[in-house]
Amino acid sequence: MTRRSASRPETGFANDRGANILAARGDFPVLDQVVGGKPLVYLDNAATTQKPRQVIERLCQYYERDNANVHRGVHELSERATWQYEQARELVRDFINAAEHEEVIFVRGTTEAINLVAQSYLRPRLVAGDEILITEMEHHSNIVPWQLVAAQTGAKLRVVPITDEGELVIDAFANMMSERTRLVAVSHVSNTLGTVNPVAEIVRICHHYGVPVLVDGAQAVGHMPVDMRAIGCDFYAFSGHKMYAPTGIGVLYGRRAILNGMPPWQGGGEMIRKVSFEHTDYADLPSRFEAGTPDIAGAIGLGAAIDYINGLGRENIAAREQELLALATEALQGQPGLEIIGRAPHKGAILSFVLQGVHPHDISTILDREGVAVRAGHHCTMPLMERLGIPGTTRASFAFYNRDEDVAALLRGLHEVREFFK
Repeated sequence: MTRRSASRPETGFANDRGANILAARGDFPVLDQVVGGKPLVYLDNAATTQKPRQVIERLCQYYERDNANVHRGVHELSERATWQYEQARELVRDFINAAEHEEVIFVRGTTEAINLVAQSYLRPRLVAGDEILITEMEHHSNIVPWQLVAAQTGAKLRVVPITDEGELVIDAFANMMSERTRLVAVSHVSNTLGTVNPVAEIVRICHHYGVPVLVDGAQAVGHMPVDMRAIGCDFYAFSGHKMYAPTGIGVLYGRRAILNGMPPWQGGGEMIRKVSFEHTDYADLPSRFEAGTPDIAGAIGLGAAIDYINGLGRENIAAREQELLALATEALQGQPGLEIIGRAPHKGAILSFVLQGVHPHDISTILDREGVAVRAGHHCTMPLMERLGIPGTTRASFAFYNRDEDVAALLRGLHEVREFFK
């Protein structure tokens, strides 16, 4: 397709914005509202981040001016949409330092990415008795897909343990390897504990034994620099909505040599080169794994979110979130009857806790009356809760747009919780 000239959309902010990252809070219109008569304090960023005006406007621009299907049309709108869609793929490639844009597959999110690997890569390679290694801290999305392929093939899961502080027992990766190990799946950052796992070291250990590694990066990509060539993993999965982009869009990174050897997971339009009633020739990467009309607007929105993050600077984002984590940790450690769950020395900006005698759902309900939005429950990590011997936690998770005053509001809300349950 001949691509007509199309100017790259303006991101709407200056590249020196990172010098004053606190000013960026004004880019998020949803934060400027009142909940229950109190200013909103949004501390549920591990579930989903809010969207900056620049991303929202970019979505509106696409639907107002450029809406068309991609790749198949030869008219102006289709060519504009296709350019923007593929430009988003290149932005992702650069953002995660993948070697080639063909290694970037657009999916609905982390969950779909992991299921794609489970069914297209792993299932054809499994026989009864083979093993898949996961860890005790995994999200259900990095447990259930492997259980499904294990049940389908007779393979089995083995689980790498964690310490009481919430760190992986790294030596266990080597100790649990066997000639039957076919894949290791591990989270980059735990969505419950906040633990930042040494994924590059884990990959080195596993590759020493010839075992491929999938990394669940849902809680990492929007919060710290992530480099595929430095980590060295075989697959990396993440979701746009946890990094200031729309819901319904995500990425599977896979090494080209591995992706080329995988059959399609879904069939339909776009993922084919030639179809007859007798035989189908599949398209090259990345189209082979993007059957049907994709989430075009979502991909464009993801590209806008990457532009936004780059404008602020990932190092600036990480530094601000670590400030908030340190402030909140120090404040909560002094609260009577409160125990922080997850005490690894290297953590993302996630703070889970239990309060003696109070159910996490009750804590969350009372905090909501104070305008403070947190998450309560098992956080899609039920096996981890069983390991820790608790029904669930209350989780406050931070983004760079949170203020020191948000931590103070959390503390005031916890005071109301204790007063209610006196």
